[in-house]
Amino acid sequence: MEVSSNTPAVVTGGASGLGEATARLLASKGAKVAIFDMNEEKGNKVANDIGGVFCKVNVTSEEDVDNGFARAREAHGQERILVNCAGIGNAIKTASRDKQTGEIKHYPVSAFEFVIQVNLIGTFRCIAKSAAGMMSLDPLNEEGARGAIVNTASVAAEDGQIGQAAYSASKAGVVGMTLPIARDLMNEGIRINTILPGIFHTPLLMGLPEKAIEALNASVPFPKRLGQPHEYAKLALCMIETGYFNGEDVRLDGAIRMAPR
Repeated sequence: MEVSSNTPAVVTGGASGLGEATARLLASKGAKVAIFDMNEEKGNKVANDIGGVFCKVNVTSEEDVDNGFARAREAHGQERILVNCAGIGNAIKTASRDKQTGEIKHYPVSAFEFVIQVNLIGTFRCIAKSAAGMMSLDPLNEEGARGAIVNTASVAAEDGQIGQAAYSASKAGVVGMTLPIARDLMNEGIRINTILPGIFHTPLLMGLPEKAIEALNASVPFPKRLGQPHEYAKLALCMIETGYFNGEDVRLDGAIRMAPR
């Protein structure tokens, strides 16, 4: 499905990082982009820059997501593209012992549930609602193509590090549901794929000390640097525009395999 002038698109987590790069690339191709994000200041700025619309959306909220899609569709029409970049992470061991006091603690289950709610259920919530909307559209070609969805998982889905039980589980869930969803939608002309980014140059990582960034760069086999958000965006665009790309989970990581810590 070629991205062309006025193609409606929704990008969750589109106010910064991977989502922002994707929103900007889609807009440069002519797409009309709606940005779902919690950060109003950044979201409105990006939307203004690209001629899109900002929708304040918490993907854990059914009401927020419904309202976001309603606003996006009122502005641009039913989306044919959905890119899911909204997500969070944390680092807490399943159970641990305090080095000073010897006190034993376990991972707060509420914190585990929250990561799953955002990264996995929030992603599925947006997929299901967007796919239902896409099914109302007329096909674009003789093959019956109606739309394309791209999700964001992580290399942690396959080689999660210490403290990443919740994050890894949530991202592995995104990987695990990609093929079943592709099969659910195969008769409706809607494709879905998932990207598993490695270590990327995002606002979260840029808060680390310079030596820590240098160590991360050195850990990547080749090229020895952090991934750039525009590289994620280019792969997302490839998945959207390549009609035979469906049901796949693709690592984008410079060949890195994460160590335990």
